[in-house]
Amino acid sequence: MNQRLSKGVLACLLLLAQLLFVYGVAQEAQFQDEPKDKTVDEVGPHIARLSINGPIGPATADYLIRTSDKARKNGARLFIVNMDTPGGLDAATRNIIQHILASEIPYVTYVTPAGARAASAGTYILYASHVAAMTPSTTLGAATPVQIGGMPGQQEPPSTAPEKSGEEGGDEKAPKEQQEKRAGDSGGAMERKIINDSVAYIRGLALRYGRNADWAEKAVRDAATLTAREALAENVVDLVADNQQKLLQQLPNREVILPDGKQKIAGSIAQLPVVAYEPDWRNELLSLITNPQIAYILLLIGIYGLIFEGYSPGAIVPGVVGIICLLLALYALQVLPTNYAGLALIIVGALLIAAEMFVPSFGALGIGGVIALVIGSVMLIDSDVPGMRVSRTLIGSIAAVSGLALLGFLYAVGRSLHKPKVAANQAMVGRTAVVSEVEPDLLVKIDGEIWRAHCDNLLTEGQLVKVTAEKGLSLQVTPE
Repeated sequence: MNQRLSKGVLACLLLLAQLLFVYGVAQEAQFQDEPKDKTVDEVGPHIARLSINGPIGPATADYLIRTSDKARKNGARLFIVNMDTPGGLDAATRNIIQHILASEIPYVTYVTPAGARAASAGTYILYASHVAAMTPSTTLGAATPVQIGGMPGQQEPPSTAPEKSGEEGGDEKAPKEQQEKRAGDSGGAMERKIINDSVAYIRGLALRYGRNADWAEKAVRDAATLTAREALAENVVDLVADNQQKLLQQLPNREVILPDGKQKIAGSIAQLPVVAYEPDWRNELLSLITNPQIAYILLLIGIYGLIFEGYSPGAIVPGVVGIICLLLALYALQVLPTNYAGLALIIVGALLIAAEMFVPSFGALGIGGVIALVIGSVMLIDSDVPGMRVSRTLIGSIAAVSGLALLGFLYAVGRSLHKPKVAANQAMVGRTAVVSEVEPDLLVKIDGEIWRAHCDNLLTEGQLVKVTAEKGLSLQVTPE
């Protein structure tokens, strides 16, 4: 049974290795097709165009910071960041904002194309940018924090609508500002800390550039949203442009605030070429690893790989692939909002399922393992940010496969119980073997096992024989 499991695991691991190899070759080919990095003299002054598409995570921050540093060395005079995001993780968002605020080159964050949004974390980045711009038919807002700065396992902030009359110290005639400051008071102390910290943070960004700080607070407390035209009228963004060309036409001589003070964007900026800096293979690989779905799969491969290596010492491949996948998964989980109770439940569940196969308990261990695996998987990634959660479909598929495997194993055990009992010292009788050696001793092979044998007839290597008797560790055989 161990040999069959090892062969199955080996086949799966080889398939995974082939897929990773093909992915790497494709990425390398794409990388080779792209123009090589040029020196500042070769590129010259230009506008660097970057992009934020999808949820903001560690890979996004790495791409934006590392690529903008490379563009700066290549002669970039302005950064345009095309953005379309539903939000993202707090740590990655703050890293991006700190980088933008410290930049000596202006950042123009442009919510595009039509239908795009700068929700949640995207609103903070938009407020932090030196120039905030949007395309018509785009939106921003809904910046209420979801576990922003919280600990794994913490409850989500409650509804943050202003309290009505009847609360101690307040009434319907209280100033609007006081009512907004009391928003979130119905939650616990931690929720109020999170909300107030986020309000102070986004108000500081708004006041830095003279934008509407009151609406910024409303976006955090009440999850308010605006369209592009409304945002321009409310002094939330600086520009509304139909496309990149019209955006560039509105930038010359615009005053921006940099670390060295107020400066004007050069009048010739619109004449500079725009160079697109797309994510390279390193960013793509980091984005792949830190995807919660991939991290979850790597975690399971790593755990089961080590389990199979433990039960089949010397197989090597399951252990090597298992430890690599487990290390990659742990790296991804330490940058994602991980609930460590969920991680522990997944590990315990996998161990219980494996234990059922070697210490039959008629389903008790296996069923408990599947339940622990499912609960732990649901709890693993503690975030409500779109794209930053483990898919319920994936969890259900893993649970279904584990359950079917458990049922198959229990069915096999049940069938074996109805078979006639055979004495341990007669288990090999009736089996077919292959002669592996004739001299100096007769050796036969059965299912990969080598046995000493005796035969009254002359035999040749490779000949099939039948076991007629078993005496200790020696077999009596006859030619078939």
